This record gives sequence, C-alpha cells and structure tokens, in this order.
Amino acid sequence: MAVWRSAVEATHHFLTPADIDGFADRLARDFFPAVEIVVAEVDGVVVGFSGNADNRLEMLFVDAAAHGRGVGTALLDHAVEHAGVDELDVNEQNPGAVEFYRRRGFEQVGRSPLDSDGRPFPLLHLRRPGIS
Repeated sequence: MAVWRSAVEATHHFLTPADIDGFADRLARDFFPAVEIVVAEVDGVVVGFSGNADNRLEMLFVDAAAHGRGVGTALLDHAVEHAGVDELDVNEQNPGAVEFYRRRGFEQVGRSPLDSDGRPFPLLHLRRPGIS
C-alpha cells in the first residue's frame, strides 16, 4: 500500500485526497484479488508492483523514490513476456504514464471520457501494434 500511495500521490495530480483514500480502501479488497501480482524489489525492499488479468495490464505502480530507475520497465517487460500483456488503460491526465507506455510500443486505440467508476477521469485504451 505504501508503494501504491507514493506512486499515486506523485503522478495522479488530478485526484483529490478523498479520491486516493477511496481507492486505497478498495485496492486490497477488490483490485488485488482480481489480478496476478508481480512485485519488484531492490535490496529486499519492495519498490513497485504490477497486476494483470489475462492479456491486460490492470495496474503498474512504482514508488516515487524509484521512478526513472528501470523498475517500471522491468515490470512491464515481465508482464509482456510472461503473461502476454498486449493492452492496458492509462489515465489521460497522467502524461508521464502515457509517455512511458508509448515509448515502449503501445499505441492508443481508443478513449473513454470517464473512468470505470463513471468519474470524469478519461482513460486512454492502449495496445501493442500488430495485436488484433
């Protein structure tokens, strides 16, 4: 939870503290059980994690102190290579994440003006090219 909160507070500037608390309450209860989680550690300390379901990356978070050190790339590469991840959604209002996925070969194939809870946090739907 500490990694998730650090990552979200550093990158999801469009969320209010109440939004973050609401997601935190649901994370372990609803979201974690729905995905296969992979944890990244450096010197025995958890610095990031990803979660996928089938071929979709459902979450990827890296502790703010570890941003720019290759942790996110390692987690994404693992998800692609070992779980066949070829699609994901990313918050349009998180430009760093959008650019991260684009630099790694994902392309926008759609957009939703609302998030999965019906709130005004647009999602970009991304897919690796050549995947139908």
